[in-house]
Amino acid sequence: MEGELSQLGGEKSRRQSRQRETGWGNANSKTVPSSGVSLDPSEEGARFWGADTREAVTGRGLDEGGDMGQEPWGTEEEDDSTDPEPKDVREMYNPTGQARYKAACEVFGVVPISYFLCHMHDSELTMMHHGLGPQGTKALAVPLVTNTYILKLNLRDNWMEEMGGAALAEMLKENCYITDIDLSENRLRDMGANAISNMLLENTTLIRLNLSANNFGDQAAAGLARAFVGNLKLQEVDLSHNTMSEKSGEILGDAIAENTSLRRLNLAWNCIRGKGTLAVAKGLGANIFLRVLDLSYNGFAGDGAAALGEALKTNNVLEELNISNNRIPPDGAIRFATGLRVNKTIKSLNMSRNPLQSAGCHGVLKAVQGNPGSAVESLDFSDISVNKDFEDLCNAVKDAFPGLQVKHGGSSSMFKGPQGAVPAKRGQNGAAV
Repeated sequence: MEGELSQLGGEKSRRQSRQRETGWGNANSKTVPSSGVSLDPSEEGARFWGADTREAVTGRGLDEGGDMGQEPWGTEEEDDSTDPEPKDVREMYNPTGQARYKAACEVFGVVPISYFLCHMHDSELTMMHHGLGPQGTKALAVPLVTNTYILKLNLRDNWMEEMGGAALAEMLKENCYITDIDLSENRLRDMGANAISNMLLENTTLIRLNLSANNFGDQAAAGLARAFVGNLKLQEVDLSHNTMSEKSGEILGDAIAENTSLRRLNLAWNCIRGKGTLAVAKGLGANIFLRVLDLSYNGFAGDGAAALGEALKTNNVLEELNISNNRIPPDGAIRFATGLRVNKTIKSLNMSRNPLQSAGCHGVLKAVQGNPGSAVESLDFSDISVNKDFEDLCNAVKDAFPGLQVKHGGSSSMFKGPQGAVPAKRGQNGAAV
């Protein structure tokens, strides 16, 4: 760390020259790029997201003249007459942070991204697949600390890993303008998730956060659960395509019950099963804010589906529920349907690609029919074959609920020829005989 700071500081004349070029040393500046840290990603604890990383992004330790073995930037023992005039400093100031970004790229040894420089003033910035890596992400975080233009930021698939994620987390503790950020597919892993979780306990502006496909496991779930309880602003979170298991479900279930801000939560494509599904269902029953919940591609099976049915009996706010591809058998669907008999808020229900068979679909549709206060508008049984009894029931239900749309995998009769028809015999050449 001291070696890198020496690279930035150097001789006094070198610091003066750099101040003139970038405007660093301004007393009003809250951001001074420093070189960051070079910790092994496997290291845990305060050194990972503590003072060193914070100084790397915000430069706070330098601004405040911390115990760094260096003089604070912008302070010289010589005559101040050599410093730029205040007017010149004001002219060099750019609220987008272009000068800071270029200087940070030099420090971190990366090439500045011209697209970023050209679009730093946009309210919505999309930089997917730019291959930033950890160092490039650190450089990017420096100007974003004080950027006042960008409100929506998409950094999907940039291989930023744990250290890059920690740098962005530190940036979001300071930035009070970004409300929507996509950090999906960046291999943040559990350590990056911990940094994000700590940030959420301080940030009061983020509304939407996408953390899909970041190899989050049970440790990540523990940190995120604390953030869900402590953060009162976040409304939409995507945690799909991670590796959260049964234990994660138990942890997140309690957080769902206590959360008072989330409106949309996506837990699809994880490994939640067993006791984890029961905890999530219990949390849903106690939650009074969540509107949309995606639990598809997990392992709820029969018991989990039954627990969700019980949750729907008490939950009076959820409008959309996706439990497709959860290995739910016919008896599980029938037990789940008991909740639909009394629920009055569910509008969209997706149970596609489950081994429900026609009996399970019939039980769910029958429950909707038996609930005069049902709000269901869409039932999705895609890829599930049904029989004629289900089709007859479907027609009857549509008479009572004209706006109801039911999707299914088709009837077995669709694949049969006319009743009583005898296939024609064919010769060796394929012609009818």
